[in-house]
Amino acid sequence: VATIDQVRMSHEAGAGLVRVAVDSRKDVECLGQVREAVPEANFVVDLQESYRLVTQVAPHVDKVRYNPGHLYHHEKDKPVQEKVAFIAETAGAHDCAIRVGVNCGSVDPAMDEKFEGADEPGLEGVTAMVESALEHAQMLDDIGFTRYVVSMKDSDPRKVIAGNKRFAEARPEIPLHLGVTEAGMPPEGVIKTRIAFEQLLSQGVGDTIRVSLTLPFAEKWREVEAGKSILDDIEAGRFRSVPEFLDGGLNIISCPSCSRVENEAFIELAQDVKEMTTYAKEHDITIAVMGCRVNGPGETDDADLGLWCAPTFVNLKRGEEELGAYPYDEVLGRLKVELDTLIAEKAGA
Repeated sequence: VATIDQVRMSHEAGAGLVRVAVDSRKDVECLGQVREAVPEANFVVDLQESYRLVTQVAPHVDKVRYNPGHLYHHEKDKPVQEKVAFIAETAGAHDCAIRVGVNCGSVDPAMDEKFEGADEPGLEGVTAMVESALEHAQMLDDIGFTRYVVSMKDSDPRKVIAGNKRFAEARPEIPLHLGVTEAGMPPEGVIKTRIAFEQLLSQGVGDTIRVSLTLPFAEKWREVEAGKSILDDIEAGRFRSVPEFLDGGLNIISCPSCSRVENEAFIELAQDVKEMTTYAKEHDITIAVMGCRVNGPGETDDADLGLWCAPTFVNLKRGEEELGAYPYDEVLGRLKVELDTLIAEKAGA
């Protein structure tokens, strides 16, 4: 019922496509019910790590999204080309399009290792992200599947801009879906998104967009409104972003409160982290607050401090180091201890 309400809300707000994540057979059963309840909406399903679920979800949706970095998690002995062909053949049989959705924080390890050190400071990982997208575009081309779009996302607008420009130069005929993932809460999340969209769309790069904000489930319509506002301003020549916004200071990134979130308390926690850390706003520190087990473990690695939320506890990290798991009502205090320690260490360096 909650998913039906969100889909209907997003569609009525003007979303041209609504994404739903599935990770189990139970999710698939619910997807069919959601489609029946809101047949007027266009659906894209996120396969997450379970690419074989495509056979069960394709009959219910208009588009299938897979993350190239997640195809390496299971059936590791099977060539990735076979997995892509399986997805494409199933999508084609059910008249579905495909989105190749590459995230800078979850590029497959082999690609990451191959292009380690290839990028200038501040753009680390962009080359691996672009090369992964190009590789998968070629895989789809080689099997004759043409109904696909590509997305390359990161929480840093500068990486989103650089990656999409580079891909557009190499494959200008392939549609690009734009987005800043884990942009965080308004207004900062809207500003980050606006920076990327203004720089790309004004130069003719990008075909569809998604705004990803950490919001209560009942307020997800605000993402659509933010996207409309940004597009209206770009069309009218009104550029409102301030790139200097990205230079230095505390940076809190948090993922969109999507259907992967297993406890809505994540949203309140993200807001509490933002409020608790205001005293540290002048320090060059990144804190990541992730709402699920899909993005949480890997996409907190690049943050100075990271939280990723499970149904009943929150994992606290410092870089790639796991510090422990804590109840939702205790983790904020432990985060403050780690933040104060980090600030003191940086001051003494």
